[in-house]
Amino acid sequence: MSQPLFGLYNERMPKALLVYNPAAGRIPVRTFMPAVDRELAKAGWYVEVIETRSGEHAVQIAKQAATEGYDALFAVGGDGTIGQIASGLAGSDTALGVLPAGTANVWARELGLTSFSLSHWWTLRENAATLAIAPVCKVDMGLCNGHPFLMWAGMGLDALAVRTLEPRERIEKFFAVPEFAASTIWNASQWRGIQLRLWVDGKEVEGHFILAVVNNIRHYMGGLANLSPEAFLDDGLFDLWLFTGSNLADAFRHAFDLWQGRHVTSDAARRIPFHTLRMEADTSFAVQMDGEPMFDTLKAEITVEPQALHVLIPPKALELFRNHFGKT
Repeated sequence: MSQPLFGLYNERMPKALLVYNPAAGRIPVRTFMPAVDRELAKAGWYVEVIETRSGEHAVQIAKQAATEGYDALFAVGGDGTIGQIASGLAGSDTALGVLPAGTANVWARELGLTSFSLSHWWTLRENAATLAIAPVCKVDMGLCNGHPFLMWAGMGLDALAVRTLEPRERIEKFFAVPEFAASTIWNASQWRGIQLRLWVDGKEVEGHFILAVVNNIRHYMGGLANLSPEAFLDDGLFDLWLFTGSNLADAFRHAFDLWQGRHVTSDAARRIPFHTLRMEADTSFAVQMDGEPMFDTLKAEITVEPQALHVLIPPKALELFRNHFGKT
């Protein structure tokens, strides 16, 4: 726990938890926490620091912070950690501040934050200074079979690739991009897609797909692709992307189109905005949420929870909000 700028804590000071995942990213973050703590305290925050022991522990910490009325929870970790903590804060008044220190850090890319790395070791402190005085905005979240998610829920090829990789040792994270590519290629050589029946806001859709992705944010594929260039974080809508195909060649074509931004006009890809979604299959399919493997299922039900999460947003990222006046 830090010594606040004004000496002893009083009820007029904003109170925050600084939560870090010691296993996140390529470089351990523990030794950098005192500098982040001091930066937040300098901005007038009363800070308590805690280390996560697991994903479940991260969710529990977030729920407890919300119950105890913390003004903010500053999360140091990757997209998985961010998604877990967001799920624990959903529906509360406690704001999430993201200090990216994972491998891909796609949420941070969405917000324009530079991620912590060996070559940018100072960014944890800089991002903390930015978020300490940042406006709070409300963002949408999703529920997939009752499980909250912030960024994506993926069914099919990407879920299989994520399940193959996670969890990873720290040394493997230095080869994250080639390792993910190799995992995707291997799974694509085995995967033949799946026949899905979908009800999108009550409208029925059916087809054979190699990949189905529900997204709340613009970025995808480790941040290398702009999946939904016009997505907003607060409009009460998610996008469903359906990619047809059944073999490795189809997977390569979709990956290249995503990288080039050509999927938006591709005949083999379809975008459907929605509020509620149900999908069913005769054979089980894997599901990943926010880059973490979740479960296999025959049926997935997804709903949008409008503006369910308070987030500290850098001013330069306010363009991601349809209603800039949604700040609290």
